[in-house]
Amino acid sequence: MSTILLKNIRCLATMDDERRELQGAWLLIQDRVIASVGSDADAPPESADRVIDLSNHIVLPGLVNTHHHMFQSLTRVMAQQEDLFGWLRACYPLWARMRSEHVYAATRLAMAELLLSGCTTASDHHYVFPNDVSLEDEIRAAQDMGIRFHAARGSMSLGEAQGGLPPDRLVEREADILRDTQRLIESWHDPEPQAMLRIVVAPCSPFSVTVDLMRDSAALARAYSLQMHTHLAETDADVAYSVERFGMRPGDYVEDMGWIGEDVWHAHCVKLNAEEIALFGRSGTGVCHCPSSNMRLASGIAPIRQMLDQRVNVGLGVDGSASNDSGHLLGEARQALLAARAQGDPAGMSAREALQIATRGGAAVLGRDDIGQIKPGMSADVIAFRLDGLGLAGALSDPVAALVFCQPLAVELSIINGVIVVEDGNLLVADLRQVIEKHNQLSAQLLRGERS
Repeated sequence: MSTILLKNIRCLATMDDERRELQGAWLLIQDRVIASVGSDADAPPESADRVIDLSNHIVLPGLVNTHHHMFQSLTRVMAQQEDLFGWLRACYPLWARMRSEHVYAATRLAMAELLLSGCTTASDHHYVFPNDVSLEDEIRAAQDMGIRFHAARGSMSLGEAQGGLPPDRLVEREADILRDTQRLIESWHDPEPQAMLRIVVAPCSPFSVTVDLMRDSAALARAYSLQMHTHLAETDADVAYSVERFGMRPGDYVEDMGWIGEDVWHAHCVKLNAEEIALFGRSGTGVCHCPSSNMRLASGIAPIRQMLDQRVNVGLGVDGSASNDSGHLLGEARQALLAARAQGDPAGMSAREALQIATRGGAAVLGRDDIGQIKPGMSADVIAFRLDGLGLAGALSDPVAALVFCQPLAVELSIINGVIVVEDGNLLVADLRQVIEKHNQLSAQLLRGERS
């Protein structure tokens, strides 16, 4: 049995049910789980295989990213003045050129960015499968990078010729989508506690798949007890499409499709009304909040305060690396706080609520009860940030709040599943310079329309 002891922790924010914040704390990891936690009043273990002094650090559970499109890191800063639909139409032709090596390289880069921001668990919604691309490209990258991963098998089946948004060359046959999704489930999904890889059933959006595929996907997911995910109510145009095509608002549509419940979460939900929010709260349906992407594309600001008040499970997501142009999850927590307050209420979100959304909120959205908190028996996903740097100077009267209010920091230490993946701010699982160089090479070739 391998053990890691984190000792002399200046501040430990457990995010447990009591929301304990311990001073002078220690934490013992045994293999893949947290074995014990204590503070000054409790004597720490006398020895461990590895002892790390964190006297100038704040420690908290690893951050959970509940929505991403990692392949999009290849096409950042595209369509800079467009809304969602205009941006998608500009990017689709570029994404249609992708091959397996592009997706693998983009996923490694996106995961490196997430890891260095304190993310330990990420869900990626991959819905574009041109040429030789498969979801295994992302799975292979996740295994390389050591991140806890929920691979969402996205899909688009409704092309322009049938009234959908994506070009016809990027849609798949629905029978092929369902067959491949089942193959991925049976090949890769791990339902056990502390699982490092799970599969999610995830049609892209109401404007890119048919009613039949939504219903069939829900049936497939529930046959295997899997989580389900899609985009919903992201923009006014998105809502208008739903009303025109289906004769109902997005919340009514997903209820009719069987897409509500504790096994479902929806990305964005910027335009949900009070009745839809209440429906999500009653049914246990989750929401992923993506504030930076929503502001970048002028979609609006999701009514997260109302959702929290209605007991909706809310997680945080960086969204696509080309609609956010960044993948810093701690920075996204700061954006969530600021966006909530920008609507006129200085108490619209507290720093601790932002961190709760980024940790145990994301865990609940993903249907996991083994991550998002620091307490015995939980997965050993633990992160630490330095408190003695420039960005937090003058803010140490409340180090927990400082993490959110002040300049977003890079993580100093990250442990995932009991394995150290970032130490002294350095990524240990890959050569970061090589990851960046390969990614930039493939991105440039993709934009020029060249084959590598």
